[in-house]
Amino acid sequence: MNLTLLVLAAGKGSRYGGMKQLDRVGPSGETIMDYSVYDAMKAGFNKVVFVIRHSFEQEFREVFVDRLKDKIQVELAFQEMDNLPMEIHYSPEREKPWGTGHAIWVARHHINEPFAVINADDFYGYSAYETMARYLKNSISKSQGLYAMAGYFLVNTLSEHGQVARGICKVGDNGFLEKVKEHNAIRRLEDGRIVSEENEKLTTLNSDEIVSMNFWGFGTDLFAQLEEKLLFFMKVNANDLKAEFFIPKVVDELVSKGKVKVRVLPCDASWFGVTYREDKEKVMESIRAMVDSGAYPDNLWA
Repeated sequence: MNLTLLVLAAGKGSRYGGMKQLDRVGPSGETIMDYSVYDAMKAGFNKVVFVIRHSFEQEFREVFVDRLKDKIQVELAFQEMDNLPMEIHYSPEREKPWGTGHAIWVARHHINEPFAVINADDFYGYSAYETMARYLKNSISKSQGLYAMAGYFLVNTLSEHGQVARGICKVGDNGFLEKVKEHNAIRRLEDGRIVSEENEKLTTLNSDEIVSMNFWGFGTDLFAQLEEKLLFFMKVNANDLKAEFFIPKVVDELVSKGKVKVRVLPCDASWFGVTYREDKEKVMESIRAMVDSGAYPDNLWA
Protein backbone atom coordinates (compact mmCIF):
# COMPACT_ATOMS: atom_id res chain seq x y z
CA MET A 1 0.00 0.00 0.00
CA ASN A 2 1.21 3.52 -0.83
CA LEU A 3 1.79 5.87 2.09
CA THR A 4 2.82 9.53 1.90
CA LEU A 5 4.76 11.56 4.43
CA LEU A 6 3.76 15.25 4.37
CA VAL A 7 6.46 17.48 5.85
CA LEU A 8 5.51 21.02 6.88
CA ALA A 9 8.66 23.00 6.04
CA ALA A 10 7.43 26.47 5.06
CA GLY A 11 8.24 28.25 8.33
CA LYS A 12 10.74 31.10 8.47
CA GLY A 13 12.05 30.19 11.93
CA SER A 14 11.56 33.63 13.47
CA ARG A 15 12.37 32.46 17.01
CA TYR A 16 15.26 30.35 15.74
CA GLY A 17 16.74 33.14 13.67
CA GLY A 18 16.92 31.36 10.33
CA MET A 19 15.79 28.40 8.25
CA LYS A 20 16.09 25.70 10.88
CA GLN A 21 14.62 23.07 8.57
CA LEU A 22 17.84 23.20 6.53
CA ASP A 23 20.25 23.44 9.46
CA ARG A 24 22.77 20.60 9.53
CA VAL A 25 22.69 18.65 12.79
CA GLY A 26 23.96 15.17 11.84
CA PRO A 27 27.60 14.03 11.74
CA SER A 28 27.62 14.05 7.93
CA GLY A 29 25.61 17.23 7.47
CA GLU A 30 22.13 15.71 7.80
CA THR A 31 19.12 17.83 8.72
CA ILE A 32 16.37 16.67 11.07
CA MET A 33 14.27 16.11 7.94
CA ASP A 34 16.83 13.59 6.69
CA TYR A 35 16.25 11.47 9.79
CA SER A 36 12.49 11.85 9.45
CA VAL A 37 12.51 10.63 5.86
CA TYR A 38 14.95 7.84 6.69
CA ASP A 39 12.71 6.58 9.52
CA ALA A 40 9.56 6.94 7.41
CA MET A 41 11.06 4.95 4.53
CA LYS A 42 12.10 2.21 6.94
CA ALA A 43 8.51 2.13 8.28
CA GLY A 44 7.01 1.73 4.79
CA PHE A 45 6.34 5.21 3.43
CA ASN A 46 7.17 5.46 -0.28
CA LYS A 47 6.52 9.15 -1.07
CA VAL A 48 7.34 12.42 0.66
CA VAL A 49 5.73 15.80 -0.04
CA PHE A 50 7.38 18.92 1.34
CA VAL A 51 5.37 22.09 1.89
CA ILE A 52 7.74 25.03 1.38
CA ARG A 53 7.82 28.64 0.13
CA HIS A 54 8.85 29.74 -3.36
CA SER A 55 11.36 32.14 -1.80
CA PHE A 56 13.68 29.32 -0.73
CA GLU A 57 12.83 26.64 -3.29
CA GLN A 58 16.24 26.70 -4.97
CA GLU A 59 18.17 26.39 -1.71
CA PHE A 60 15.81 23.68 -0.50
CA ARG A 61 16.40 21.65 -3.65
CA GLU A 62 20.17 22.09 -3.52
CA VAL A 63 20.58 21.33 0.18
CA PHE A 64 18.00 18.62 0.60
CA VAL A 65 15.88 17.38 -2.30
CA ASP A 66 18.69 16.46 -4.70
CA ARG A 67 20.12 13.84 -2.36
CA LEU A 68 16.73 12.14 -1.98
CA LYS A 69 15.66 11.94 -5.61
CA ASP A 70 17.05 8.43 -6.15
CA LYS A 71 15.78 7.08 -2.81
CA ILE A 72 12.10 8.03 -2.57
CA GLN A 73 9.48 9.84 -4.64
CA VAL A 74 9.71 13.54 -3.75
CA GLU A 75 7.21 16.30 -4.53
CA LEU A 76 6.95 19.95 -3.50
CA ALA A 77 3.84 21.94 -2.59
CA PHE A 78 3.92 25.68 -1.98
CA GLN A 79 2.34 27.54 0.91
CA GLU A 80 1.86 31.17 -0.08
CA MET A 81 -0.59 33.66 1.37
CA ASP A 82 -2.58 33.90 -1.86
CA ASN A 83 -2.91 30.12 -2.29
CA LEU A 84 -6.53 29.97 -1.10
CA PRO A 85 -9.79 28.21 -2.11
CA MET A 86 -11.08 31.43 -3.67
CA GLU A 87 -9.97 35.01 -4.18
CA ILE A 88 -9.97 36.63 -0.76
CA HIS A 89 -8.75 40.13 0.07
CA TYR A 90 -6.50 40.15 3.13
CA SER A 91 -4.33 42.74 4.85
CA PRO A 92 -1.28 43.70 2.73
CA GLU A 93 0.68 43.90 6.00
CA ARG A 94 0.38 40.14 6.57
CA GLU A 95 3.86 38.58 6.42
CA LYS A 96 3.33 34.82 6.78
CA PRO A 97 0.89 32.17 5.52
CA TRP A 98 -2.14 30.96 7.41
CA GLY A 99 -0.85 28.14 9.64
CA THR A 100 -0.55 24.36 9.68
CA GLY A 101 -4.09 23.62 8.51
CA HIS A 102 -3.49 25.81 5.46
CA ALA A 103 -0.14 24.08 4.87
CA ILE A 104 -1.82 20.68 4.71
CA TRP A 105 -4.57 21.95 2.41
CA VAL A 106 -2.09 23.31 -0.19
CA ALA A 107 -0.73 19.74 -0.63
CA ARG A 108 -4.12 18.26 -1.57
CA HIS A 109 -3.28 17.72 -5.26
CA HIS A 110 -0.16 15.74 -4.36
CA ILE A 111 -1.79 13.13 -2.11
CA ASN A 112 -4.14 10.31 -3.11
CA GLU A 113 -3.44 7.82 -0.31
CA PRO A 114 -3.36 7.70 3.51
CA PHE A 115 -0.75 10.13 4.78
CA ALA A 116 1.10 11.28 7.87
CA VAL A 117 1.87 14.90 8.70
CA ILE A 118 4.97 16.04 10.58
CA ASN A 119 6.87 19.24 11.36
CA ALA A 120 10.18 19.68 9.54
CA ASP A 121 12.04 20.67 12.71
CA ASP A 122 10.90 17.87 15.04
CA PHE A 123 12.64 14.53 15.57
CA TYR A 124 9.96 11.95 16.40
CA GLY A 125 11.84 8.63 16.53
CA TYR A 126 11.51 5.52 14.36
CA SER A 127 8.95 3.70 16.51
CA ALA A 128 6.48 6.60 16.04
CA TYR A 129 6.65 6.18 12.24
CA GLU A 130 6.30 2.42 12.53
CA THR A 131 3.20 2.75 14.73
CA MET A 132 1.66 5.40 12.46
CA ALA A 133 2.34 3.43 9.27
CA ARG A 134 0.67 0.35 10.73
CA TYR A 135 -2.43 2.33 11.69
CA LEU A 136 -2.62 4.06 8.31
CA LYS A 137 -2.50 0.70 6.53
CA ASN A 138 -4.77 -1.32 8.80
CA SER A 139 -7.37 1.25 9.87
CA ILE A 140 -7.37 4.66 8.17
CA SER A 141 -7.16 3.15 4.68
CA LYS A 142 -10.40 1.24 5.34
CA SER A 143 -12.59 3.91 6.92
CA GLN A 144 -13.41 7.54 6.19
CA GLY A 145 -13.45 9.91 9.11
CA LEU A 146 -10.93 7.85 11.08
CA TYR A 147 -7.64 9.61 11.83
CA ALA A 148 -4.72 9.22 14.23
CA MET A 149 -2.39 11.32 16.35
CA ALA A 150 0.96 10.43 17.88
CA GLY A 151 0.78 11.34 21.57
CA TYR A 152 3.82 12.41 23.59
CA PHE A 153 4.21 13.24 27.29
CA LEU A 154 4.42 17.00 27.81
CA VAL A 155 7.48 16.76 30.06
CA ASN A 156 9.46 15.24 27.20
CA THR A 157 8.66 18.00 24.72
CA LEU A 158 9.88 21.19 26.38
CA SER A 159 12.74 23.49 25.45
CA GLU A 160 15.31 24.59 28.01
CA HIS A 161 15.58 27.94 26.26
CA GLY A 162 12.08 29.40 26.12
CA GLN A 163 8.38 28.80 25.77
CA VAL A 164 6.81 26.38 23.29
CA ALA A 165 3.40 25.83 21.71
CA ARG A 166 1.70 22.49 22.35
CA GLY A 167 -1.75 21.01 21.85
CA ILE A 168 -2.86 19.58 25.22
CA CYS A 169 -5.06 16.53 24.63
CA LYS A 170 -7.87 14.86 26.54
CA VAL A 171 -7.94 11.16 25.71
CA GLY A 172 -10.90 8.91 26.50
CA ASP A 173 -10.66 5.51 28.12
CA ASN A 174 -11.20 4.00 24.66
CA GLY A 175 -8.00 5.59 23.39
CA PHE A 176 -9.71 8.15 21.16
CA LEU A 177 -9.12 11.89 21.29
CA GLU A 178 -11.87 13.83 23.05
CA LYS A 179 -10.42 17.34 22.95
CA VAL A 180 -7.25 19.19 22.01
CA LYS A 181 -6.52 22.74 23.09
CA GLU A 182 -3.62 24.74 21.71
CA HIS A 183 -1.39 26.43 24.31
CA ASN A 184 1.03 28.90 22.75
CA ALA A 185 3.23 29.74 25.76
CA ILE A 186 4.26 26.69 27.80
CA ARG A 187 7.46 26.73 29.83
CA ARG A 188 9.11 25.26 32.90
CA LEU A 189 9.61 27.56 35.88
CA GLU A 190 12.69 27.58 38.11
CA ASP A 191 10.76 25.66 40.78
CA GLY A 192 10.16 22.82 38.28
CA ARG A 193 6.49 23.53 37.58
CA ILE A 194 5.29 23.43 33.97
CA VAL A 195 2.94 26.29 33.23
CA SER A 196 0.92 27.73 30.38
CA GLU A 197 0.55 31.50 30.17
CA GLU A 198 -2.52 33.08 28.65
CA ASN A 199 -3.62 36.70 29.11
CA GLU A 200 -0.89 37.13 31.77
CA LYS A 201 -2.38 34.25 33.81
CA LEU A 202 -0.34 31.14 34.64
CA THR A 203 -1.97 27.69 34.68
CA THR A 204 -0.02 24.75 36.08
CA LEU A 205 0.07 21.67 33.83
CA ASN A 206 0.79 18.04 34.68
CA SER A 207 4.05 16.65 33.33
CA ASP A 208 2.27 13.55 31.98
CA GLU A 209 -0.28 15.49 29.91
CA ILE A 210 -0.56 13.98 26.42
CA VAL A 211 0.34 16.54 23.79
CA SER A 212 0.12 16.79 20.04
CA MET A 213 3.46 17.37 18.33
CA ASN A 214 1.77 17.77 14.94
CA PHE A 215 2.36 14.14 14.00
CA TRP A 216 -1.01 13.18 12.48
CA GLY A 217 -2.39 10.40 10.33
CA PHE A 218 -5.17 11.26 7.88
CA GLY A 219 -7.18 9.97 4.96
CA THR A 220 -7.74 12.09 1.87
CA ASP A 221 -11.28 12.88 3.03
CA LEU A 222 -9.64 15.47 5.32
CA PHE A 223 -9.05 17.89 2.44
CA ALA A 224 -12.74 18.66 1.87
CA GLN A 225 -13.18 19.29 5.59
CA LEU A 226 -10.14 21.58 5.61
CA GLU A 227 -11.34 23.62 2.67
CA GLU A 228 -14.73 24.27 4.21
CA LYS A 229 -13.20 25.41 7.49
CA LEU A 230 -10.45 27.41 5.79
CA LEU A 231 -13.01 29.45 3.87
CA PHE A 232 -14.85 30.27 7.10
CA PHE A 233 -11.56 31.11 8.85
CA MET A 234 -10.55 33.53 6.09
CA LYS A 235 -13.88 35.34 6.12
CA VAL A 236 -13.41 36.01 9.83
CA ASN A 237 -9.65 36.56 10.00
CA ALA A 238 -8.53 37.95 6.63
CA ASN A 239 -7.37 41.22 8.18
CA ASP A 240 -5.88 39.72 11.34
CA LEU A 241 -2.08 39.90 11.01
CA LYS A 242 -1.41 37.03 13.42
CA ALA A 243 -4.37 34.64 13.19
CA GLU A 244 -3.41 31.09 12.19
CA PHE A 245 -5.46 28.18 10.92
CA PHE A 246 -4.07 25.49 13.24
CA ILE A 247 -4.65 21.83 12.41
CA PRO A 248 -5.18 20.86 16.09
CA LYS A 249 -8.06 23.32 16.30
CA VAL A 250 -9.58 21.95 13.09
CA VAL A 251 -9.33 18.39 14.41
CA ASP A 252 -10.82 19.45 17.75
CA GLU A 253 -13.84 20.98 16.01
CA LEU A 254 -14.36 17.88 13.85
CA VAL A 255 -14.14 15.60 16.89
CA SER A 256 -16.49 17.75 18.98
CA LYS A 257 -19.10 17.65 16.20
CA GLY A 258 -18.77 13.88 15.83
CA LYS A 259 -17.57 14.11 12.23
CA VAL A 260 -14.32 12.20 12.81
CA LYS A 261 -12.65 9.89 15.32
CA VAL A 262 -8.96 10.24 16.16
CA ARG A 263 -7.02 7.37 17.69
CA VAL A 264 -4.23 8.55 19.98
CA LEU A 265 -1.15 6.40 19.39
CA PRO A 266 1.09 6.48 22.50
CA CYS A 267 4.71 7.14 21.57
CA ASP A 268 7.63 6.40 23.88
CA ALA A 269 10.15 7.29 21.16
CA SER A 270 12.70 9.99 21.79
CA TRP A 271 11.51 13.44 20.70
CA PHE A 272 13.50 16.61 20.33
CA GLY A 273 13.28 19.72 18.22
CA VAL A 274 14.79 23.09 17.43
CA THR A 275 12.52 25.90 18.50
CA TYR A 276 15.40 28.19 19.51
CA ARG A 277 18.96 28.55 18.24
CA GLU A 278 20.20 27.30 21.62
CA ASP A 279 18.37 23.98 21.10
CA LYS A 280 20.71 22.99 18.27
CA GLU A 281 23.58 21.83 20.47
CA LYS A 282 21.35 19.40 22.38
CA VAL A 283 19.88 18.07 19.12
CA MET A 284 23.36 17.43 17.73
CA GLU A 285 24.40 15.68 20.94
CA SER A 286 21.28 13.48 20.89
CA ILE A 287 21.82 12.46 17.27
CA ARG A 288 25.51 11.77 17.89
CA ALA A 289 24.57 9.49 20.78
CA MET A 290 22.13 7.53 18.59
CA VAL A 291 24.73 7.20 15.84
CA ASP A 292 27.28 5.96 18.38
CA SER A 293 24.74 3.41 19.67
CA GLY A 294 24.19 2.06 16.15
CA ALA A 295 20.62 3.33 15.75
CA TYR A 296 21.68 5.34 12.67
CA PRO A 297 24.67 5.13 10.36
CA ASP A 298 27.34 7.82 10.56
CA ASN A 299 26.46 8.88 7.01
CA LEU A 300 22.71 8.48 6.64
CA TRP A 301 22.55 8.25 2.85
CA ALA A 302 25.91 6.66 2.03
